Parts: sequence; C-alpha cells; structure tokens
Amino acid sequence: MPIENSRIGGFYKLSVSERRELLAEIAELSDEQVEAWANSGELDEESADRMIENVVGTYSLPIGVATNFVIDGSHYAIPFVLEEPSVVAAASNMAKRCLANGGFSSDNDDPVMIGQIQVVGCEDPDGARESILAAKDELVSNCNEVDPILVKFGGGCRDLSARVIETGSGRMVIVHIHVDCRDAMGANAVNTMAETIAPRVEEISGGTVILRIISNLAVLRLARVSAVFTPEEMSDRGQDAKQGSEVIDGVIQAYHFAEADPFRATTHNKGIMNAISAVALACGQDWRAIESGAHSYASHERTYGSLTKWSKDDDGNLVGSIELPMAVGLVGGAVRVHPAAQANVALLGVESADELAKVMAASGLAQNLGALRALATVGIQAGHMKLHVRNMAVTAGAEGGEVDKVASMLRERGGRITQASVIEALEEIRSD
Repeated sequence: MPIENSRIGGFYKLSVSERRELLAEIAELSDEQVEAWANSGELDEESADRMIENVVGTYSLPIGVATNFVIDGSHYAIPFVLEEPSVVAAASNMAKRCLANGGFSSDNDDPVMIGQIQVVGCEDPDGARESILAAKDELVSNCNEVDPILVKFGGGCRDLSARVIETGSGRMVIVHIHVDCRDAMGANAVNTMAETIAPRVEEISGGTVILRIISNLAVLRLARVSAVFTPEEMSDRGQDAKQGSEVIDGVIQAYHFAEADPFRATTHNKGIMNAISAVALACGQDWRAIESGAHSYASHERTYGSLTKWSKDDDGNLVGSIELPMAVGLVGGAVRVHPAAQANVALLGVESADELAKVMAASGLAQNLGALRALATVGIQAGHMKLHVRNMAVTAGAEGGEVDKVASMLRERGGRITQASVIEALEEIRSD
C-alpha cells in the first residue's frame, strides 16, 4: 500500500542513514529491504551471472527519493535511480505545487500489448489479409490456449487486426495480436502467442511468416496523468499570484516551442524521461523499451512533438497532462531478482502494473514542469550547477568536509559556478 503522507519536511537535510530509517518506518519496510539500499543495492555475483552473459561485476548508481507526490488521492515516495543532479529535487518541488487541487489524476488504458506477425510472399496480400481477419476468432482462441494462467487472471488475447504495408521487399501482411498482460510487461506471453499461431497464419495466408515479436510502441497501453497548478503555487515569492501568473505564461510559451519544433521537443522529452526512466530503472523495469515507446509515440502519426500538454484554464491555473505508452510489470523480470528493485517497489507500495504506470507518468509530468519552469525563469543551468557543485568539488580534489564547505561558499557568493571558481574556493578554504 502507498504511504500515508509523502510530505516529508526536511528530508533533504537528513543523513543517508537517517533517510533510510525514516522511510523504513513510514513504508514499513523489512530489514532485508533496508539492507538492500545500505549495500548499494548490489546483486551478488551469482545472481548477476544468471541475468546476463559474461559477467565481470556489478555497477552502482544513486537511489534518490522524490517526495510530495499525491496521485488519485494516495501519497507516494518515489525512488529514482540516475546520476544527474536536480532531477529528484525538481520533481519533488513541482509535485508540491499542485496539492491545492488534489495532486495528480490518472486515466490509464488497460494493459494491452501488441504482438506483430510478419507475413511475406503472399500472392494476393489483400486477400490474405481478409482471410486472416475471417479466422480471427480461431486465432484468438489459439492464442489463449497457450497461457491459461493469464486468462484465469483476466488477461489474454483480446483481438486481432491485420494490414498490408509497402516495403523495399514488396508488400507484406502484418498481423497484430492484442494481448491484455495484466500485471506483467508482457513480452514473454505476447511472443509465445505470436509464435504459436504463426504456422496457422501461414496456412491461411499462403505466405511465409518471418518475424513474430512484441512491439514496444504500445499505443493500446497508454498512461495518462494530469494536474492543475494555481498561480499562487507556481510563484516563488510566497503565494504571489501575479508573479505566479507570469511564470505560468512563461511555461506555456516554453511548451509551445517544444510543441512546434522537433529540435526542442527532443530535449523537452528527454527531460520527461529523466524521471520516467529513473523510476523504471529503480523498479526493475525495461527502461529501454519504455524510452523507445515514448519517443516513437511522440512522432506516431504526427511530426515529433511534446509528450506533455500545458495550457491555462478560465481561472488562470496552469493545466498539465502527459500521455505515453507505459509497458511496465510487477510479474517477472529484474523486479523479481534484484534486491534493490524489490525494496524500491516496496517503498512505492504499488500493487499493480497500472499503479506503477501512473506513478511513472506523474513523475514525468512533474519533472517536465520543473524543467520548463526553470527555463522560463532563472534558466536551467543555474539550478543545475548549484546541485552539481559538490561533484565539481570532488573533481577539484576536495575531501571529506571540504566538499560541503566549497559548495556552501559558492552558493553564498552567488553568480556563475565554474570549475575554476570551485578550485579557487578549495584553495581559499585550505589556506585558512
């Protein structure tokens, strides 16, 4: 179950161990789950060697937790795994700014994935397509015989469609099976069903089946999340509605840039995936499939554009929404193998793939607003460099307590932070 309250005041001020202890208490985590974080979330070598080939070791990234998220009335503390500073802070900040209207709301599709069967060499591709469609009930039934457990839990093959496409190798018939995967991502179930009915598809069409594989452009499995932000919430001057309205106008203008220009939209969507991929990685999901599906959807039947939409309602509030494919699962995959992924899912308290999908989409929407708001006000680099300065201090040779002293000195001075200014500050501290 989700936690009772995601508003954790002063969380960033705590030590790493204190944060673990607090989250363990509020999320009721087991000692083993907390230990997975404390041990850098590392796999043991035996488990790692079973996951991929030619294993020589493991590799760690930070696990951060975004706070303040309320989605469909439930509170979530959301784990992010990534190396880039400012992402967790920005998402947490923006999540706090939509609470006056209840936080985020979701409206997701059922978890239906598409499996593709490629048929070549048909004498009459259009006729083959019609014959395949005429046998739809039989083929769907054959698919469902493959996975009775999935059917038992309310999933299974729901439909079948077919189309003819023009290619450099001639006309091909492409068959799509639509499979409700329930709480699984679905690759294994979908691929098995496609492979099972391939011989029958060949008999019906008179052609030859080549590829039988899932598509990561999951247009039937879209996650949709929206939120409303008041001018007061968007202000950085203590509920200043006028200043907040100016920020909202800047956000909308920045969004319109991404909506109209693919060069900007690419970076705009990369920012969205900063959060979505980080949560996917934290929870043992196939983040590469999610990334691929998201960017493909951004250009699906249109010019590549924004995955989010931003507008202003009649009351002057900022209204944001996101829609993208979200092929996630809690059954199978790394989520059942990696101890840190298990701990992160336990922290979230999600009980279904649908719930995980809406959490990830809300994270992307919040992170997008954080980037747009920064771009429309102080600029993205200023905030980014303030958070990055500790890494710069380490690069300059700072050790132990020197890191925080350098960071504090440069933040107090303000202005542009460069590697040269970091080195100068470190030398100044050491000369005292």
